[in-house]
Amino acid sequence: MFLKMKVVGLTMDPFTNAPIVILKDLEDKNALPIWIGLLEASAIASEIEKVEFARPMTHDLMREILKCMDVNVTKIEVNDLRDNVYYATIHMERGGDAFRIDARPSDAIALALRVSSPIYVDAKVLDKSKSIDLRGKQGEKKPGSHKDWLELLEDMSPDAFGKYKM
Repeated sequence: MFLKMKVVGLTMDPFTNAPIVILKDLEDKNALPIWIGLLEASAIASEIEKVEFARPMTHDLMREILKCMDVNVTKIEVNDLRDNVYYATIHMERGGDAFRIDARPSDAIALALRVSSPIYVDAKVLDKSKSIDLRGKQGEKKPGSHKDWLELLEDMSPDAFGKYKM
């Protein structure tokens, strides 16, 4: 079962300084933090803030290529979590033919925001994310568990995300 979700903001992991994109379901019952790279966070933030660049950035270029080829992004799905790595699929359609492409969730989300396509997360991914391994390289647990993160995120209002809220 897939849940429709939305990007509610970006934040930084206080322990690793890694960016995190926060997805929440439409009823604000489930939150999914996905740790992403700095460049991907910048791509998502620039779309949230509607920043226009003099030259197209990668995801803007991708949007324009798809548009020129008459390809519609129908949805993206975050569909798996294995070994602490999230997986996503971009669903597209052209001339009645449907096809899917494997993608990193951060890229899929950045594209979905640009083309206004819905974002879905498999309920199994939400369940698996509750047991994600937050230990450091030496096997030491970082302060705060993933469960603590989820509880914190689920209780946060959109205003808590500051500049990068949706």
